[in-house]
Formats: sequence, structure tokens, C-alpha cells
Amino acid sequence: MVKVLQQNTWIDDRRFLKSCARARAEQGNINHPAYGTWTADFMLRQNESRAFLGKYLNDLRVPWRHKRQKMMAIAGIIAVAKWLAKIKQRSDVSCRLCKKAREQRGASTENLPEETYGHINSAFCDGMATTITAAHHFIWRHLYASLQTAETPTSKLRFVTPEKESSMSTLWQEEEFKQICSRESRMEKAADIEKTIVVKEHKRACYDFDPTMFYENRFWNRRPDSIVINMYHRTLCILEFKRSSDRNKDFLRVKEDEANEQHRSIIEALRAAALEWTLEQINFVAESRGAVVEDDFYNKLERLNVQAGKRDKILLAHVQRICKAQDTVMRSYYQQIHGSSGADATTSMEKLGEQVYV
Repeated sequence: MVKVLQQNTWIDDRRFLKSCARARAEQGNINHPAYGTWTADFMLRQNESRAFLGKYLNDLRVPWRHKRQKMMAIAGIIAVAKWLAKIKQRSDVSCRLCKKAREQRGASTENLPEETYGHINSAFCDGMATTITAAHHFIWRHLYASLQTAETPTSKLRFVTPEKESSMSTLWQEEEFKQICSRESRMEKAADIEKTIVVKEHKRACYDFDPTMFYENRFWNRRPDSIVINMYHRTLCILEFKRSSDRNKDFLRVKEDEANEQHRSIIEALRAAALEWTLEQINFVAESRGAVVEDDFYNKLERLNVQAGKRDKILLAHVQRICKAQDTVMRSYYQQIHGSSGADATTSMEKLGEQVYV
């Protein structure tokens, strides 16, 4: 408060709110919204494609039911078990889809994760994993095609794996990749790096059977979303796309760290085996409600030689694609939970409980 008074920001409402938000962020109070509510935080954060999201919500071609679903997500009132419990419409907050999936395969239904908006939007939800993967591909492949077609005429970049992801093993069968370094020299460097990466619990049996073979297979089966090569300048860039459902402003940093860790062994092994090459990784991160950090997005388009005049159009199409994918995700969720796709089939709302609609 003293700082606010010293800076005279209290005179202007907007400046005062921003000062309060900055002060809370400086205190590391990330588990509480800076502006009083998470919805206010989302709407007031700058540089996160709000204007592009507004164009989607104002587009007359977008069905109202899709817009309503998007606004419910922004407001944090999607009818998942956690929210239903909050408004006293449900007592159990455990994930119904994970329970159903475990029952089908005869697994224990103890210690189920909470059914939150973030959980059902992740591949960690047993019932939504396939849909989430499809949403990832739906968004990324469209963006990837846009990057290719918008390259500057003088660009020397070549986009690899345009149709689908390819494993490291498949890529290193091509002559172009063999020129970077041999398969043997790369595996030699990768083995030590793979040993520093934690073995996931569901892979423990494979590791216990043959640790050496496990590390080798894990490395060669790694699948970046794409790879871009410039043979003239000897540069190789891994492209990765991540979806986030985090409500706080750190979603970009969190997903950047996750993506970099995911492909750390690829990058470090190449740097050690191909000394004449420059290796880097570019991560595109989108929040499921339609948020994209604009300056970060534009900076990455520039690094990939995308024409300046086409960048706004690409971002607008990207945000629209994110929103469309999210609508499909939610319809899949409602279909599995209630045997319907919410209000998608009709113009009326389906009542789930007193004063609870989708």
C-alpha cells in the first residue's frame, strides 16, 4: 500500500489494480488470483490474445452453444465434479471417467484424481486421453501448415514430418539426418543423458527387465512434433506444441520447461555428437481457453522466417482453432458423462441438477 501511495497509482482505478496485481505477484502469491477472481485475472491480463478471442466470440458464424461453452470455461463454471461439489450439487469430486476406465480394465479405483477442468483437459485423464491427443494434432497440424506456407521467399528452412510425428529411429534412417551425425555416435551420447531422466512408474517393468535396452528404446522412440532443418547454416530446430489449462499467468513458463525437459536428451545428444551444428528448440504454447502470449508467439514466427504481414492472420486462425478443439473436447466429456454432447444436438440446455446447465 505504501508503494502504491508513493507512486500515485491510487488516483487511477486501472493503474491501482495493476499495482495491486504486481505486488501480489512479487510476493509469490500464485495460488490466489491477483485481481480478486480467476476470471478477472484471465480477462485483464495483457498480451494474451484477448482481442483475437473477442473476434471468435463475436463471429456470427460460430454457434452460440460454442460461445457459451467458451464463456463458461473462462468463468470457471464448467460442470465438472469439483465445481458441482462447490455448489453443493455433488459430494464426490473424484474423476468419473478415470473410475470408469479403471473398472473396464479391472484396475483399482482407489486414489482417483479430482475431476477438475484441468484434469479432463489433460492426457492424464484415462477417459479423455484419446480426445486430448486428437485436439493437440488438430491445433498443431493447422499451425504447422500455416508456418510452412507463410515462409519468406528467401528462407532456407525445410520443415520435416509434415503429416505426422516421426520417431528418432525413423528420422535417422534418412540420409539427410545421417549427414548430421551417425546413429551410433548419437546413441553413445544419449545413453548417459537418458539415465538421468526419471523412469515412469508404468514403464518400471520394462526397465527392470533390461535397463540398457530400455534407455536405448526410449531415446529412439521419442517423437518431437516436428523438426526444421537449415542445411546451409547447419541448424536443426525441434518444434513442440503444448496445450495448457493453467489459470495463472505462468502457464507459458511451466509448459516451456515441460517441453524442454521432454526433448532434453535429443538436444544434448545432438550437441555432443554434431559439434558443427547449432541445435535449438522452439515451443508453441496455447491455453485451452484461447490464450496465447502474443509477443512470445510473434517472436517464434520471426525465428521461423514467417512473413511479417501474415503473422496476425496466423495468430487469429490459431486462436480460432484452439477454441474449436476445446469445444470438441468438452462435447466428448459430456458424451461420456451424461450420454449426450451437452447442448450440441439441440438449442435447449440439458439440466444436470437444480440451477446447473451445460
